Amino acid sequence: QVQFVESGGGLVQPGGSLRLSCVVSGSISTIYAMGWYRQAPGKQRELVAGITSSSRINYADSVKGRFTISRDNAKNTVYLQMNSLKHEDTAVYYCNAAMAGGIYWGQGTQVTVSS
Repeated sequence: QVQFVESGGGLVQPGGSLRLSCVVSGSISTIYAMGWYRQAPGKQRELVAGITSSSRINYADSVKGRFTISRDNAKNTVYLQMNSLKHEDTAVYYCNAAMAGGIYWGQGTQVTVSS
């Protein structure tokens, strides 16, 4: 069984910052890639940022220059530093991990950007 512990979501004003963390534990094999997705009400889930075990990174165009993804392979942890947050960043943010056994998802953490 694979467990995710996501943290760092919350309410923030436009222009503010949040840092999301996701720790993966349990019956895990090598984690090839980790990433953050988000889903806003009425919209499909979309990739925010992803990072491989060799630190290759990709970002959604909408977050480039504002968000930074990083990873601690030894701790099976991925982070998402979110700066200059906008109303349209409001969503549930999900962590995922790609392993030999498949792709696994966290339970999600709510990020709300509102004044």
